[in-house]
Amino acid sequence: MDRPKETTLNFAALSARPGNEPGQAPAPGQQGLGLEPVRDTLLYVPSGLQPGQPAPLIFLLHGAGGEAAGGLSLLSAFAETHKIVLAAPSSRGSTWDGVRGAFGPDVQTINRALERIFTLVFIDPGRIAVGGFSDGASYALALGLANGDLFSRVIAFSPGFVPPVPRSGQPRIFVSHGDSDSVLPIDRTSRRLVPVLEAGGYDVTYREFSGPHTVPAGIAQEAVDWLGWQS
Repeated sequence: MDRPKETTLNFAALSARPGNEPGQAPAPGQQGLGLEPVRDTLLYVPSGLQPGQPAPLIFLLHGAGGEAAGGLSLLSAFAETHKIVLAAPSSRGSTWDGVRGAFGPDVQTINRALERIFTLVFIDPGRIAVGGFSDGASYALALGLANGDLFSRVIAFSPGFVPPVPRSGQPRIFVSHGDSDSVLPIDRTSRRLVPVLEAGGYDVTYREFSGPHTVPAGIAQEAVDWLGWQS
C-alpha cells in the first residue's frame, strides 16, 4: 500500500549526526564501507589529516544509471589538495527514490552510510555538504533542504527540479548548468528553480556555462572554492 504523501515526504529526514572523535582513523585512500552486498557506499579519506582536527565532508550523488564511483569522481580531484573527506553511495534502483516520488530505501542507505562514516572519521559538524549531478543534483537539493541542520552547503550540478520535502535549516546552495544541456534543458530547470529557491530565502550562487550536460573542471573548482573549506 502506498504511504500517505506527508509520511512519504518525511522519509527524507536523516537522523545521523557526527559525534565525538573516533579512535583509530581509517587508512587514507578509497574504500568501501561494507554496508551493502552490492553497490556499496565508497569513502575517500585524504592523506595528512591531523589527529584531533575535524575534517570537512562532502557527500556526493551520481546521476541516473550511475553508481558510487561516478559520484565520487565529481570532486575527487580536490580531496587531497583541500583535505576534504568524500563519500558517495549508490542508489538502490536506476535513480534515486525521491526523484521517482517516494523517499525510502535510498534515504535509509544514506543514513546508514553517514552513521558509519561518523564512527570512522572525525567530521566537523559545521562543514558537511551534499552534492550531486543531474538526478543526483535534484536529490541533493531535496536532502539538503530537508536536512539543513546537517548539511550547511548543497552543490547541485545541472539539476532537473527540487523534489518537495519538509524543509529544515537554511543551507547555502551552489547551482551550475550548461546553456546547451539537451538532457535537462536549462530553461525548464535551473532558470526556473533558482529564482524559486532565492524567493524562499536561500543564499544561492548560480553559474551558467557554455556547454552540455556535464560538470566542467572549472565549475567543479569553483564549487569547491565556494565552500571556503580549504585547509
